Amino acid sequence: NAWLVLVDLLLLQLLLYEVMPEVSSAYVFLNIDLSLLRFISAELTRGYFLEHNEAKYTERRERVYTCMRIPKELEKLMFFGIFLCLDAFLYVFTLLPLRVFLAMFRFITLPCYGLSDRRLLQPAQVCDVLKGVILVICYFMMHYVDYSMMYHLIRGQSVIKLYIIYNMLEVADRLFSSFGQDILDALYWTATEPKERKRAHIGVIPHFFMAVLYVFLHAILIMVQATTLNVAFNSHNKSLLTIMMSNNFVEIKGSVFKKFEKNNLFQMSNSDIKERFTNYVLLLIVCLRNMEQFSWNPDHLWVLFPDVCMVVASEIAVDIVKHAFITKFNDITADVYSEYRASLAFDLVSSRQKNAYTDYSDSVSRRMGFIPLPLAVLLIRVVTSSIKVQGVLAYVCVVLFYCGLISLKVLNSIVLLGKSCQYVKEAKMEEKLFNPVLTATPGKPAGKQQSTFKSTQGISTGENGSTSVTSQPVQQENSPSLLVTSNSDQFLTTPDGEEKDISQDSSELKHRSAKKDLLEIDRFTICGNRID
Repeated sequence: NAWLVLVDLLLLQLLLYEVMPEVSSAYVFLNIDLSLLRFISAELTRGYFLEHNEAKYTERRERVYTCMRIPKELEKLMFFGIFLCLDAFLYVFTLLPLRVFLAMFRFITLPCYGLSDRRLLQPAQVCDVLKGVILVICYFMMHYVDYSMMYHLIRGQSVIKLYIIYNMLEVADRLFSSFGQDILDALYWTATEPKERKRAHIGVIPHFFMAVLYVFLHAILIMVQATTLNVAFNSHNKSLLTIMMSNNFVEIKGSVFKKFEKNNLFQMSNSDIKERFTNYVLLLIVCLRNMEQFSWNPDHLWVLFPDVCMVVASEIAVDIVKHAFITKFNDITADVYSEYRASLAFDLVSSRQKNAYTDYSDSVSRRMGFIPLPLAVLLIRVVTSSIKVQGVLAYVCVVLFYCGLISLKVLNSIVLLGKSCQYVKEAKMEEKLFNPVLTATPGKPAGKQQSTFKSTQGISTGENGSTSVTSQPVQQENSPSLLVTSNSDQFLTTPDGEEKDISQDSSELKHRSAKKDLLEIDRFTICGNRID
């Protein structure tokens, strides 16, 4: 111990010998007498004043408050968006079969009313029939895919290989979702566009087979995802489930340290809503398959419950951390999520208008990338193979269950519509919803028609560049009837080239800001900046 004390004293002396010249030079610069005790005393008693940099520390405190508000505001958006996806998903099981039945009834009974109408079916009815036929064909095609063989094939693979497969499936699912809605939109437009020759109807056939192939392949892809998740649930050491959950935290590394704007964050929020809803459906499929294997023993449900809660909790935690740090690093306030919610509500309200250009389920698909047809095909396939319907009482239960689904769909739609109107009103977006916008008539450019319309009414431009109607146009006797549509219908369905022409010809769009409005942003418009 004496030797250690001696060594410590030597080291202290050497340190003072090395440090004292720097200390002396500093004290000479500060015009202070050289003294080691004075230096130590100054280090112990010196102070600093935070109020001299008040703006900096106030900003840091606001960032902390913003991070604390993110979970609440984000979950409000997620809650609203998940119910929007649920509404579009329930539409496939409830209202779509009824609409297909009404369309077929019109087609059968049309000769009784004469052929005065050139259209056998309305465009919306044609789209409904196409959706129903695709759903039925893909359902029967899914019977040729053996779920049990796929389960045992995946279960025989190693954990690392399954982890890589699951990552590849997630990437493939996003690519399928990105291209799938374009395929379906191409089919709907090819089937409903005005055709001068009957030979032009033949072009619907290749588009139809392409849509069937897409829905079938996407359904198989989701089935492999559900099977991989089922294998992870049934593994003994839960190592695969832990690795798959840790994969969610990789999103934080890939997203937090990137530059984000409000539009990019809006796209990523919509993608997170779609991903969370899809995971809920996959967990439902896993629970159905496991309950079937254990003869619907309710005790086994409590065995699955902790794993289900762990997957859901990890997904929520990752989303909260990711959005909290993205908003922190990019100086985005938590109020932006209320704007996102108002934009989604605007889509719902605008789709309920009389002259809406698109169905709401299609607008949800474009906005969030959620396409319900492949997921619905897989869920119907799993339910019909897991639950056997035998006897009159079973069929009565099926009918009652279907009536319950319709009631749930109607109730969900009513509540969503009421909340959407409230959000639109709070965001003061009524003028965008009810402001009449003139569409171009055949044979007349859009710019000339808009200039004519502007001459008949006063239009005032606000600070944000949006136009508001100050007086109603005077309807002349020989002027053609003008179609009044909403702004949302225009940006939801107008092709890219047409939007460029309108922006070039309309004089009131000159003062629009460079950044796109949230209402003009969907998952597929900004391909270069799309954040998945």
